[in-house]
Amino acid sequence: MKNIYFASDFHLGSPNYNESRKREAHIVNWLNFIEPTCAELFLMGDVFDFWFEYVKVIPKGFIRLQGKLAQMADAGIKIYFFKGNHDMWVNDYFTKEIGLTVISDELVIERNGKKFYLHHGDGLGPGDAKYKFLRKIFRNPLCQWLFAVLPPRIGMGIATGWSGSSRIANDKEEVFLGEDKEWLAIYAKEQLQKQHYDYFIFGHRHLPLDIQLTDHSRYVNIGEWINYSSYGVFDGKELRLEYYRPTQPSPEGRA
Repeated sequence: MKNIYFASDFHLGSPNYNESRKREAHIVNWLNFIEPTCAELFLMGDVFDFWFEYVKVIPKGFIRLQGKLAQMADAGIKIYFFKGNHDMWVNDYFTKEIGLTVISDELVIERNGKKFYLHHGDGLGPGDAKYKFLRKIFRNPLCQWLFAVLPPRIGMGIATGWSGSSRIANDKEEVFLGEDKEWLAIYAKEQLQKQHYDYFIFGHRHLPLDIQLTDHSRYVNIGEWINYSSYGVFDGKELRLEYYRPTQPSPEGRA
């Protein structure tokens, strides 16, 4: 079988236009790199540092990424787009124009006898009560409608200011907290009490992690693309956490 790829937290649009454009080109190069061996691609949230779809207006920019995804989708590659905490206001634009499948929360899949639990990672596990409260507000249809009433110039201005206070924009360094304090690892262990999953794959944490939860279950955080350019790849036998470097041999050539 061909490979399945997982990536998250591109945060396109942050911290500024020039840096975002460089990162977008880097990501498109990665998509070119994986395309020959890609059966499915899971973009697991915060692809954009901010995204809000008005009825007739979408955020400006990111056309090279969208064009590449459209080309891959047209070629028959199945692409899933998870709503993150920065781009939770995605509606039907990517589905209609590109052919992506939009996922609002978790997605459970089985591939080649392995069971995967997939989620951006926001709002899961213990703690972060403030964000969990805000998440309910941001995802509330009435609140979204009220924001949509604002003229795009005003709405996007507010969003730009909010985006500028994010972890990515402020270059906050993430460190491993220890397995007993990593909230997504804790959440994964709780889910294992209910049923078995071979792999839990999350983004949101901004730190590549590969934690063995039990003898037959792992939690993999696929990191982000400002500092790490990290991603997950499942080749039908095992899941690997990898890092994209433009000079590395193609996965097709390594096979």
